[in-house]
Amino acid sequence: MTSRRLPAEWEPQSGVMLTWPHLHGVWGRQMEGVDRTFVQIAQAIAQREIVLIVCRDETHREQIQALLRASAVKMENIRFHIAPSDDVWARDHGPITVIENGAPHLLDFIFNGWGNKYASSLDDDITRRLVEAGAFGSTLAHKVDIVLEGGSIDSDGRGSILTTSHCLLSPNRNPGLDRRQLEIVFREQFGAARVLWLEHGELEGDDTDGHVDTLARFCDEHTIAYMACDNPTDDQYAELKAMENELKAMRDADGAPYRLAPLPSPSPIIDEKQQRLPATYANFLVINGAVLVPTYNDPMDDLALQRLEECFPQRQVIGIDARPLIRQYGSLHCVTMQLPLSVIP
Repeated sequence: MTSRRLPAEWEPQSGVMLTWPHLHGVWGRQMEGVDRTFVQIAQAIAQREIVLIVCRDETHREQIQALLRASAVKMENIRFHIAPSDDVWARDHGPITVIENGAPHLLDFIFNGWGNKYASSLDDDITRRLVEAGAFGSTLAHKVDIVLEGGSIDSDGRGSILTTSHCLLSPNRNPGLDRRQLEIVFREQFGAARVLWLEHGELEGDDTDGHVDTLARFCDEHTIAYMACDNPTDDQYAELKAMENELKAMRDADGAPYRLAPLPSPSPIIDEKQQRLPATYANFLVINGAVLVPTYNDPMDDLALQRLEECFPQRQVIGIDARPLIRQYGSLHCVTMQLPLSVIP
């Protein structure tokens, strides 16, 4: 009998995938800042595990290599692979790894630009190209004919999947699948025993339709850190308070209430179009021995780091300046995809 499960992010990893930004994408004048943030991310990861970097072409690879060497990044832990890309959001176009009968197995879901909002054909093809290039060694992989982004789900490693109905039930993703049918997909593909649906919590400026990795995250089997708001005058207050109440009503796999860790809301970051950007501390990345947390040069940065130190007492909590990323409506977790042990040779 086949046994399959979706591991938790805090389980041991072989590496993390980054799809590096390039001038042919949307970053334009923001390239210097976003390069700097990517170097910081790569530097922190490479101290602890492999960084698999997707480059647009050979020239791009050489440019990235120069950036990393200039910052004394641990180059022996860097792996470069070439594949054309539309954008940088590896969380959503990278492979999702399940453990099947004790071995990793890569699932390559369809990526359609968050419901056909943006160009996505190159990004959707990246996992196939990486598999064919041997980036994952002998790890088995297969295409799943369903639209799903990695940022839309979170796993406790014990069969519980946390997600949002606003995103997964979006009519531009899988219009033929309802909630019950998606739960069947999760059971078949991830070995999910149950799906915890959030009905509230979307952030202003979020173009993913409410990815759960911007809102609420498992920190262990019994703990969820979540985006909180204590300011009734904040336009996000009602939605985040409603989400908080949903989380309070949820129970863990053992039937007990979750230990909830509220993360503060940073001050609103407004772009040149007067649009609020979806800045959130919930978009952290757990890696071997550390947690990388997006920061925004905000007075709440220190409190967010402190709260996550309490959630991950055995790991170093490291702040990464995510202001360049938020300008394109994403943050730190969005640009990364962890790869469990034995995936990268």
